[in-house]
Amino acid sequence: MTERPVGLDRDRPLAGLRVVELGNFIAAPTAGRLLADFGAEVVKVERPRTGDELRNWRLYAGDTSMLYRTINRGKRSVELDMRTDAGRDAVLALVERSDALLENFRPRTLDRWGLGPEALTRANPELVVARVSAYGQTGPMSDRPGFAAVAEAFGGMRELVGEPDRPPARAGVSIGDSIAGLYAAFGIVMGLFDREQRRRLAQPPVGPDVRSVDVALHEAVFSMMESLVPDYSAYDVLRERTGGRMEGIAPSNAYECGDGQSVVIAGNADSIFGRFMRAIGRDDLADDPALATNAGRWERRDELDGAIEDWTRTMDRADVLAALETAGVPSGPIYVAPDIIDDPQYAARDMVQRRSVDVAGRRREVAFPGVVPLVGERSLPVNDPGPDLGADTHDVFTTLLAGTGLPCPHCAPGEDHR
Repeated sequence: MTERPVGLDRDRPLAGLRVVELGNFIAAPTAGRLLADFGAEVVKVERPRTGDELRNWRLYAGDTSMLYRTINRGKRSVELDMRTDAGRDAVLALVERSDALLENFRPRTLDRWGLGPEALTRANPELVVARVSAYGQTGPMSDRPGFAAVAEAFGGMRELVGEPDRPPARAGVSIGDSIAGLYAAFGIVMGLFDREQRRRLAQPPVGPDVRSVDVALHEAVFSMMESLVPDYSAYDVLRERTGGRMEGIAPSNAYECGDGQSVVIAGNADSIFGRFMRAIGRDDLADDPALATNAGRWERRDELDGAIEDWTRTMDRADVLAALETAGVPSGPIYVAPDIIDDPQYAARDMVQRRSVDVAGRRREVAFPGVVPLVGERSLPVNDPGPDLGADTHDVFTTLLAGTGLPCPHCAPGEDHR
């Protein structure tokens, strides 16, 4: 690991690590954000002038989206053109001084730029590398491009999202990218642990020319599909879309209340179902032996959902939730952003934190999600929001890369930046 600074905040367990991020969009940058949240110094390399395309996704004002600010919080932005000799040399100099590298280009793109596994190993034989791509680094489809939308379909998820009588839908976030980012971050930590073990045992390092962490978007999604394939392989069962339900589990759904708001109720555990039915005044269903297990309840899911919604529609959402809490039935409101910001549970764990951000030339206090998982009783303080493009280029060249003789792209020709 890189040298830990004096007086280090030990609440950030990855402090002292340095990671080079050659990532765009969401997957690899999510991995970098997780590492930065827990103390790693993440140097994000962005193309000159335009930077990471995520800067323009869901951009409602200004020149940098809150999506970019969120996913790239706590990082340093350096403008480099990796397709040039100067850009390649700068990246390799960063690699020489770092512990890990993240990238999510199409396979073999970095090789064409002189940044393939052999070059990375020569620069740093102990470097841990995580690569994220649509289909992985090997296999007949490895060269194909692909985003999370395609991966979610190819990995089996899209077919299960939505109502059964309508085309498959999509979750409202790039869930495939986020899952892949989690795996990439875990892979980096796993690789660093292996590196430390090898050092302790005086074994030779395993560089990126021999092994890297290979995360395929569709495999990350597929890994979340529970028993989708085993159910088919063992029972010839094909899972189907069930809307707000989960196949084979009942009653568990969203239900409308009398004030037009909705709640999610999960009364599907055998021990919970009886008291749930009694709470809604349906002792007959609570005592029905045919409904004692999930299999029987699933067969009569429409009847159960109808009985539940007949009850929820007689009360406002708050009263429904209060009654279910008294009965010990898992339930909750369906939140939108203002609900999350105002909720005392989120506040108690510091899970919504405000940071000052430039929004179209004006400073605003913007709410950002906290750090997960907690280390202690409350979220760690959220890092500064994602930086402006190239904000750290000069500083990185004058400090981290000082003495290398590499020219700073932000310095005038002949200017002494060392």
